[in-house]
Parts: sequence; structure tokens; C-alpha cells
Amino acid sequence: MRVLSGIQPTGELHLGNYLGAIKTWLSLQEKAECIFPIVDLHALTVPYSPQQFQKLVMETVISYLACGIDPEKSLIFIQSEVPQHCELCWLLSTLTPLGELSRMTQFKEKRKELKKAVNAGLFCYPILMAADILLYRAEIVPVGKDQLQHLEFAREIARRFNSRFGKTLVEPQALVPKWGGKIMSLADPKKKMSKSLGEKHYLSLFAEPEEIRAKITEAVTDPGKEIKFSPQKKPGISNLILIYSLFSERTIKEVEREFKGKGYQFFKEALSQLLIEKLKPFRKKRKELLSREVYLREILDRGQRKAREIATLTLNEVKTKMGLI
Repeated sequence: MRVLSGIQPTGELHLGNYLGAIKTWLSLQEKAECIFPIVDLHALTVPYSPQQFQKLVMETVISYLACGIDPEKSLIFIQSEVPQHCELCWLLSTLTPLGELSRMTQFKEKRKELKKAVNAGLFCYPILMAADILLYRAEIVPVGKDQLQHLEFAREIARRFNSRFGKTLVEPQALVPKWGGKIMSLADPKKKMSKSLGEKHYLSLFAEPEEIRAKITEAVTDPGKEIKFSPQKKPGISNLILIYSLFSERTIKEVEREFKGKGYQFFKEALSQLLIEKLKPFRKKRKELLSREVYLREILDRGQRKAREIATLTLNEVKTKMGLI
């Protein structure tokens, strides 16, 4: 079974990245062939700093490793260092009707957010994502619910290609975590946790204890004091309960019973202490990796070579079927 998933290089990862993606990756790398690129080309579709970009890429590599992604078990590389991604993206774009792209929910949301900064790359983002997946014939793609539309788009492109040119591409299946697929903002629990929203909205996986306490203490809750999981009626405390449940590996019901009648302040103190303990190994590993630049580059070079081997086989078959070679 081959698995593929990637994260854009936005620097240090936050709780949402870990619980929504990497926690699932850690279990998958023990039983499947896993491919985890840093998808830097996708990050170019929104405003960014060229001067800081390479630093952010390496921060993401370090974050992968610090969280437990094992380069001996999983393939780690930088997307832009494997040019076959862009070539397959172009070939697949010739099979994609404009109407399908214009219906993408995430594009509509980003267009409202970015306004004049919207570019063609953002519009074609789903094609590049499809190329990322189909290039490696991935069978399983761990995604959050907000990415399901993009994955279905990739499946449709695979079906369209196979129907027109013959069986070549694998239709990927989505793997959506039952819990944790969408961790919400600490400051606005109606929005998904994201660094783009601002400092107070997310908690870094590598935050120091003082920052963890401050962020959790200030996290938005709801009227009342009951520790009750009800995302519609009590989105603030429900988000914190979910985080506690996932890090403690206890069910929502068990968490509710443990903190029944104890109030928000007591619960936040307990959550802060839990996160301080659980994130300590991540902080320690990251500090070690910051000084191992040669080791990091070796991992990426090895990953790039292997990724190119796999990608070249798929791309050559695609080009043959399309009459290009």
C-alpha cells in the first residue's frame, strides 16, 4: 500500500498540522510505503517572502523529523526538486475543463480572502495536487475534510485519463481521521487553526511551556462552565476537549467525566500541563536537528533521487499513452 501526503512550508508546524495529518502519518509509516513531500510549489500561490522561503522549507523538514517521521521508513523530499510534478500537472491540465476548477470551494474562499492577489496558480492548484498524488500511484491519501473535494478531483482526472488513454493512473482513496481532521483556532473556534490568521490563533508544536500556558489560558471558550463536547453549541471548549482527547488518547466521554463539575480554569490548567509534557520530546528533537544541516540535506537528496525514479516511470508511461514519446 502506497500512501502520499504533504504539507506546505510555512515554518514550524502547529497543533492542527500534527493532529490533522502527522499523527496519522506516524501510524501509517509502520505499515505502508509512505511518501511525504514538502509541497513548496503550492506555497507560491499566495503572497510569501522569497528571502525567508528556504528557511521555511528547512523548518518544515525539521518539523517532520522532530515529530517522528522516520527517513528510513518514509520518503521525504522537496516537491520543486522533482520536476516531473510540473510536467504531469501540465499534461493533466489539458484534460481539465475550466468549469471543474471554478467550482472548487477552497478557490472561492481564497479569492474572497486574497482579492487582487489571486493568481492562475491558485486556480490550478487542484491540478498540481492531483499530479502530486497520481505521479506516485498513491493508493491512500490522508486528508482533512476540507481537502476531500480536491481528492475527488484527482480521482476524476485519473478516471478520465484511463478512459481516454488506457489504464495507467491509480484512483486514490481518501483517509480522513475520525477525530482531529480539523482542529479549530484558539481565538476563533469557528475557523480552522492556521498561522495565516495570526499568532493568537494557533499553538506551535515547539512552543515553550510559558507560551503553551499563555495560549491555552487565553483560548476562547463559551458561556457557562460545563466541560461538555458540543461543537455547535459550545465550539470553544469543544475544540479544547478534542485536543485533550487526542493527546491523552482518551475518548471524549472519558474527558467529560474526568472534568465534570471542575470548570474551564481547572480544565485549561490540565490541558496546558498535558501539552507541555507531550510536546517536550518534539522541542528537544528540533533543537538537535537545527545544527545538523548536512544530515538534513542527505535525507532530502536521497528522497529526491528515489522520488524521481518513481515519478519518471509514471510520467514516461503517461507521455507514451498520450503520444508524446
